[in-house]
Amino acid sequence: MKQLPIIERDPYLEPYSEYIRNQQIRINNKLGQLSSQAGSLADFANGHRYFGLSKTDKKWIFREWAPNATGIKLVGDFSSWEKSKEFAFSKIAQGKWELKLDLNKIKHQDRYKLWIEWEGGADFRIPLFANRVIQDEATKLFDAQVWNPPLDYQWKHPLPGRRGNAPLLIYEAHVGMGTAMEKVGSYNEFTQTVLPRIADLGYNTVQLMAIQEHPYYGSFGYHVSNFFAPSSRFGTPEDLKSLIDTAHGLGIRVVMDLVHSHAVKNTLEGPGLYDGSPGMLFHTNHRREHVAWDSLCFDYGKDEVIHFLLSNCKYWMEEFRFDGFRFDGITSMLYIDHGLERSFSSYEDYFSANTDQDAVKYLGLANLLIHDVNPEAITIAEDMSGMPGLGVKLEDGGVGFDYRLAMGVPDFWIRTIKEKPDEAWNIDEIFYELTNYRSDEKVVSYAESHDQALVGDKTIIFRLADKDMYYDMSKSTPSITIDRAIALHKMIRMVTLATNGGGYLNFMGNEFGHPEWIDFPREGNGWSYKYARRQWQLADDPDLRYCGLQAFDKELISLFAGDNSLSTERPVKIYSHPGDQVLVFERGNYMITFNFNPVNSYTDYGIPALPLDYRIILNSDSEKFGGFGRIDESLIYEPVMLGSIGSEIQLKLYLPSRTGIILEKIPIPRAK
Repeated sequence: MKQLPIIERDPYLEPYSEYIRNQQIRINNKLGQLSSQAGSLADFANGHRYFGLSKTDKKWIFREWAPNATGIKLVGDFSSWEKSKEFAFSKIAQGKWELKLDLNKIKHQDRYKLWIEWEGGADFRIPLFANRVIQDEATKLFDAQVWNPPLDYQWKHPLPGRRGNAPLLIYEAHVGMGTAMEKVGSYNEFTQTVLPRIADLGYNTVQLMAIQEHPYYGSFGYHVSNFFAPSSRFGTPEDLKSLIDTAHGLGIRVVMDLVHSHAVKNTLEGPGLYDGSPGMLFHTNHRREHVAWDSLCFDYGKDEVIHFLLSNCKYWMEEFRFDGFRFDGITSMLYIDHGLERSFSSYEDYFSANTDQDAVKYLGLANLLIHDVNPEAITIAEDMSGMPGLGVKLEDGGVGFDYRLAMGVPDFWIRTIKEKPDEAWNIDEIFYELTNYRSDEKVVSYAESHDQALVGDKTIIFRLADKDMYYDMSKSTPSITIDRAIALHKMIRMVTLATNGGGYLNFMGNEFGHPEWIDFPREGNGWSYKYARRQWQLADDPDLRYCGLQAFDKELISLFAGDNSLSTERPVKIYSHPGDQVLVFERGNYMITFNFNPVNSYTDYGIPALPLDYRIILNSDSEKFGGFGRIDESLIYEPVMLGSIGSEIQLKLYLPSRTGIILEKIPIPRAK
């Protein structure tokens, strides 16, 4: 039998070849079963077209799936919230219920719920496939809402697509936090004020958090209650469509932070006891509740759950034209114990009885479906365990994601900043940690995301500057602490992006060193929005040092966005000197040089080179980036013949302390 490509590329996987092959067989068998039922996997994933509320030329049609129900009634504004027989559903098949109404019975923006009865109980529920859910300001209760505006949204721009091998440059964003005002921001405000900033900075992808409706704003959107409803706290569905359409017009792809790893425990808003049965979508044993997240865990072994979640993927792509998904909490899905307290130090940790094969099967099917609906779509796995194959094609023995997040990188930076003095930073360790990704997978590298900005943690700039940020960020205020913070902030981001495995991510505002932390309104802070916003004015003030960090990020991102070789070719280390804290590596047509030494600057420092001329195209020490301007960037660097450090040809460079520079190779050798 021919060996799977994933094992050919990594012989250490050979002992697990049968396990991996059986995993592939399970995915293909389930694909065949579901496709035979519906015609194709894409046809199987049409629950959003069948269930929920829809309108024809003659009738409103409401279909619901509630296998444990004994009766269902529609209640709402139109029935004075009475449980009327006129609005009673009929059972049309096993688990399926239907109600047909004349067009004049309900109207656009009517509020409604379902009254679902079962043996031994009954209660109000928000429909499983509701596409609009709103909160009553007075009672704080949630209702579904009839959403049938007189005019459908008219899309103006095509999907941007992947653009060949261009690196994935992600701007991670939260719509509600996208305003400088102390309130919940809106889709429209984000469209008008944040999207232009993202485009100007050069990012080609925006990753939107907290889109699926969630009852508690402070959950950051990760306790989802209504999987088919875009959060109404930010505006209408048309507002979200306009946001995505506008992004597409700017050449920006929009990826959704998709939560299929768990669901909120709330029963009035969420699906936990939807028809009175705990096992409709979720496990019924000890695996039902996630012990660390206080949420409910899907049972991916049920075809009904696969149908619900795959339909959810297709819905967001069809209805809102999302360009793909970042799947949240993959580690929790992959392992029966959710990977809690596991070090994942050997391959045995990935391929054992602890691995949830049903979850792996679902993720493989999801990737197949998403790329069937849109071959240019992007899927990203958020996995802390490092399971081999997540970012490998299914036919090669993998699970099919396009990218995985390099989740160990921000942890490495936190440890380095917290635990080591600057003079002890090991540049060989830095290069190893940033390039320690599998050769057959693309990874999204990042120095920090929203996780590192949450209350209880600290962003990189806040770890480096701490309380001095409150007093010394004016350009007119000298501060050694701020000088260090700004220099290292730029270098950390520069080396992380320069070593990326195919993509890079930044959380909004971190590019300019947004101060303080993220803390959503809650009882403990007096329900304040002070820390749940982005103070854009800081970056736009020419008298503050934030503007230099923003200018640096713009040039750095623009450089990588414009050169495919910076994502398709792996970085190659050509020189390092741990004592001097100097690191040099090549990528594509560039030589990338760092001097992490906090004190020493080096004159005429010899670097192995090719018989070409070089010129500086990015210098973190430039005055326009808040640096000291110690390098003459107009110079053309000519190689010299000198073999003292093992190379016959060297560049002689001035390397100021705490500085990173990118030099471009001039392709035609200088005439002698």
